[in-house]
Amino acid sequence: MEQAKRMLEFIEKSPSCYHAVENVQKELEEAGYVPLMENREWELSFGGKYYVTRNGSSLIAFSIPKGKAAGGKDGGKRIAGMELAGFHMIASHSDSPCFKIKEEPEIKVEDRYVKLNVEKYGGMILSTWLDRPLSAAGRVAVADGRGNIAVKNVDADKDLFVIPNVAIHMNRDMNKGVEYNVQTDMLPLYGGAEKEGSFRELIARAAGVESGDILGSDLFLYNREKGRAFGAKGEFLCAPRLDDLECVYASLQAMCHAVPQRYMNLMIVFDNEEVGSATRQGAASTFLQDTLKRICLAMGIGEDGYHRLLADSFMISADNAHAVHPNHPEKADPTNRPYLNGGIVIKYHGSQKYTTDAVSAAVMKDICKKAEVPCQMYANRSDIAGGSTLGNLSATQVPVCTVDIGLPQLAMHSAYETAGAKDVEYMIRAMECFYKE
Repeated sequence: MEQAKRMLEFIEKSPSCYHAVENVQKELEEAGYVPLMENREWELSFGGKYYVTRNGSSLIAFSIPKGKAAGGKDGGKRIAGMELAGFHMIASHSDSPCFKIKEEPEIKVEDRYVKLNVEKYGGMILSTWLDRPLSAAGRVAVADGRGNIAVKNVDADKDLFVIPNVAIHMNRDMNKGVEYNVQTDMLPLYGGAEKEGSFRELIARAAGVESGDILGSDLFLYNREKGRAFGAKGEFLCAPRLDDLECVYASLQAMCHAVPQRYMNLMIVFDNEEVGSATRQGAASTFLQDTLKRICLAMGIGEDGYHRLLADSFMISADNAHAVHPNHPEKADPTNRPYLNGGIVIKYHGSQKYTTDAVSAAVMKDICKKAEVPCQMYANRSDIAGGSTLGNLSATQVPVCTVDIGLPQLAMHSAYETAGAKDVEYMIRAMECFYKE
């Protein structure tokens, strides 16, 4: 279960989407990947490994098959003496449901307490955030003293807040169900009245800047409880942000170890999946399309060649899936019932909220067979509406054959989610097989 342990460590180091992408960058660079910038010219070489980021919260890494130095044919798929078959892509997302801290956050209560003003980010299970140790992480934009604006990731990295429940003595119907109001019920307690005005100073110290230099911030609450294994044989995992950092971690490991053959490999990490992806760094943006076109341009592949490559490309959209719940098995579909530690989940939806069809499912099943890992099927109950994910949104910009998969988990969108310890290894093996084919 070594990969499960390392995955939990990756999640612990990634309290926000910005930290997740920063940690991906570090591992990619250790594996020989070279950073590119969107506002600079790209010079690429055969056998090269590169990555580019957008907004500090989305990332695309790609590795180019080895080729020869001459003999290329502009405009087609044959470049520099090699036949490039297409793109092999795996997409996941860096964000998770949480609370975003408002720009002017402090609220004083009866000259005794200071709490913070927050709002929802994504579809959260609100009650799971109550009575837990919380902290703050994200990024700040600061004046650098030379007329420029610098962006710094920041993590307070200490137990700072709690969102206290109302005692059952004050609400005797508590266990009959509570509807939480985010503006009144879910604000975190920060300190006594003497701490008024100190939150900005605390964040500035954590970022290593002066508070007066902070011009803007994107800060979020995060659960301080560490991920851990549990169960009779340690076969289960609990951690924050399993959706979707579990898939980010798996694709990162596969990307760092697989050598591309005839297909160019891409690892894609989008932001803002939990709020619809309609941002410049989300799956509905042009980030992937821009990157693919720039790769082709730098390698002498024309517009026709780009579209021919897309026609022979494949994407794995990797975002976690719902496992059968031990206390509520009736919530699952009668015949498509994934379980923890049962392997990779292939996700289906009749109205195409998931992109899986007969062809893409067959490709994924074949990959799992070759990788010698189990796979299982998921579909919503026909009378329960499900969520959507990356694949169908990305396809509006880059239309390729796509399968939606994930790893089985419980309590999706909780502050503390549950998964199977074996499934991480299964996912890495399948993704490596896909990248090597």
